[in-house]
Amino acid sequence: MIWFFAFLFCVAAFFVWMSVRPTLAARRTEIALKQFVRRRDELEAAFFKAASTSGKPRGLAWKQCSFQQGVVLARDRGNGDLVGLVGVTISFEAIEGGGMEDVAAVGNLRAATAVFVYSKREWSTQGRVIFNLEPREVITRYADTIDAI
Repeated sequence: MIWFFAFLFCVAAFFVWMSVRPTLAARRTEIALKQFVRRRDELEAAFFKAASTSGKPRGLAWKQCSFQQGVVLARDRGNGDLVGLVGVTISFEAIEGGGMEDVAAVGNLRAATAVFVYSKREWSTQGRVIFNLEPREVITRYADTIDAI
């Protein structure tokens, strides 16, 4: 008889959790978005520093990075972390001796998406950039690993 009541308790707890879970996820997303807006300048600076010291693209130095307004949020299917995607326009200059000095396209502006991650209640960035895709296009391209929110 005890097992029966334990089973009923587990079933009831499961249904309560399933009904509360969307509300908790929405609250987490709201908190993350507010924190992103509050820390945006700091996150942009951290992104530029990490990306410009990554050595990518090879032979080019990051000159400037202009961030678009807003952020597109997605959820990483693998670990449940939130991902913030921000459109950027990047300009580069050739590094002397890097083999890109004679390439005319070096000075062209590049459209890309900067990637930020919300994990353990904190936003961070590794300087990851996805070139030639706007934030919504990133979600479409990587639909097998991230979900739009």
